[in-house]
Amino acid sequence: MSFNLESMYISGKEVLPLIEGGKGVGVSTGLTSGEWAKAGGIGTVSAVNASRLDEQGKIIPVEYKGRNRKERFRELVQFGIEGGLTQLRQAHDIAGGNGRLHVNVLWEMGGAQEILHGILKEAKGIVNGVTCGAGMPFKLAEIAAQYGVHYYPIVSSGRAFRALWLRSYRKAPDLLGGVVYEDPWLAGGHNGLSNTERFDQPEDPYPRVKELRATMNKFGLENTPIIMAGGVWYLRDWTDWMNNPEIGPIAFQFGTRPLLTQESPVRDSWGPTLLSLKEGDVALNPFSPTGFYSSAVRNTFLDELYARTERQVAFTDHPEEADGHVVPFTYGPRNREVYLTAHGKESADKWIAQGFTKPLATPDSTFVFVTEEKAAEIRKDQLDCMGCLSQCKFSNWADNEKGTTGHKADPRSYCIQKTLLNSAYGDAPEHNLMFSGHAAYKFAQDPFYKDGFIPTVKQLVERIATGD
Repeated sequence: MSFNLESMYISGKEVLPLIEGGKGVGVSTGLTSGEWAKAGGIGTVSAVNASRLDEQGKIIPVEYKGRNRKERFRELVQFGIEGGLTQLRQAHDIAGGNGRLHVNVLWEMGGAQEILHGILKEAKGIVNGVTCGAGMPFKLAEIAAQYGVHYYPIVSSGRAFRALWLRSYRKAPDLLGGVVYEDPWLAGGHNGLSNTERFDQPEDPYPRVKELRATMNKFGLENTPIIMAGGVWYLRDWTDWMNNPEIGPIAFQFGTRPLLTQESPVRDSWGPTLLSLKEGDVALNPFSPTGFYSSAVRNTFLDELYARTERQVAFTDHPEEADGHVVPFTYGPRNREVYLTAHGKESADKWIAQGFTKPLATPDSTFVFVTEEKAAEIRKDQLDCMGCLSQCKFSNWADNEKGTTGHKADPRSYCIQKTLLNSAYGDAPEHNLMFSGHAAYKFAQDPFYKDGFIPTVKQLVERIATGD
């Protein structure tokens, strides 16, 4: 079967409708996105903890010197602006005027609006579009309009786009370059599952995207592209979506396949794992400090979080005979007394005997039992918080006057910046969070990667454009 990929007018230029998905914390860089644009597509620089580079092009390690969270947060914002600009300028130089360049931010990242303003103010003529998800970015259109760049909200339903349009985007319709539909069951990273959707009951994307198109058409957006993200591997599998009036103009975003290119910063550290994955090795998990489900490779890092959560019992501050919380239990340096059920006390004693001697209280009036070493690590990570999220379950940071969510920090989660930086910069991916889309098992099945072959970005874009 012959395959003909038609170009599309996106962000002010006719380009291949192939978009590099933005992967934060040092993975989607100026090098990868510049090469993607140079190949005729749309490269996406991630401004989520983008790496700063020295004069030799080497990464400047992130080092926070602030004495408290608010001081470190100010450093985080400044690092984010400097890193984003560094990567965008590198991408622009590499692209040489080919393709388009977008910058990606997460709405729920710490200082998102300030970082975006700081980047766009200095990147005139370099950035052609802004993509944004992980939340409801109502102010995205307003910010993009200030700098004359196109904007691309990331949504997972027509209902979400409708809310964004009616509240904000209708005021800047001409700069709406496209709408990214990110499949909440297939895409890598954080996923936009609603409260009515089950993480373990995936839905067919076609009806959902058809609904999104119908919603957009009601607002006169028939010619605005939808960008399909999540689960896209071979374009030949999506031919019935192309030139389809129910779907309308369609482009495709690739987040997982670019993980393995010669230019990818995680090529060497992630490569052996990605090339050996089997179907089902990537799964949605509930542990992210953002409160969203997230999609990552199941490894020892996630296994520990699942095990930690399973070593959990409920407690009450006072005896509650009605539900059986009548067995005293003391913990902490002050020997505070709380009450467990008989079964809970039996479980606690068993875990303590196994070496999980440290009970940590959660916001839900439960204990999780961990080793002394793990408890010390959790406490240090919480104290070292620099506010990388607008609100964090793990450290209870919030970007507000008080600098806190007002809730207890949750020891069932983790410091997301720490583990992503570790993973992106070469630490063993087996022991860190390893975001990936659910189609990653196809690395092992796709003949393109036979015998461990890793393509350049140019070779990958050319391959994708053939339908394979």
